[in-house]
Amino acid sequence: MKKLLLVTVLMVASVAAYSQGTLNFANFVTVPAPGISVNAPVFNVDGTTRLAGTQFQAILYGGPDAGSLQAMGPAIGFSTGAGAGYFIGGQRIVTTVPGNTIAFLQVRAWDSLSGVTWDTASIRAVSPILQLSLGQAPATPPNMVGLQSFSLAAVPEPSTIALAMLGAAALFLRRRK
Repeated sequence: MKKLLLVTVLMVASVAAYSQGTLNFANFVTVPAPGISVNAPVFNVDGTTRLAGTQFQAILYGGPDAGSLQAMGPAIGFSTGAGAGYFIGGQRIVTTVPGNTIAFLQVRAWDSLSGVTWDTASIRAVSPILQLSLGQAPATPPNMVGLQSFSLAAVPEPSTIALAMLGAAALFLRRRK
């Protein structure tokens, strides 16, 4: 009886994996065929230096629409040397979108010295949202064609924003007198 239950659970799990959409999570892929290559490096705050090493992290967010993006898998570091600016994350499953349908995707990158996660980092960025038709296992997953380059930016601390607002209010009140 236990064997039958185990086989049933494994079959259901394999069918569920086949119904989810897949893609190749990488911002650099060269393919001889036109229209399936990707070349979208990610830059540091200065807009010219490419991110390099595990200090910088990238993570894939995806969902059935732009308002319901969720993290899809772990964050990965950037390549170094000639591969600076690029991440090669391999095949990712977008669990919230079935295969052979359109998914909304976004790459989020950050400097891990400014925060452990993207949400806590003070130096971070997001790519423009990409709409992509996902693959379905066991077929080869599609590349992130249409992904655009982007640069990190410093996110002001909430206290800095509050102080600026107080200063503006003080100037406004002083001007009224």
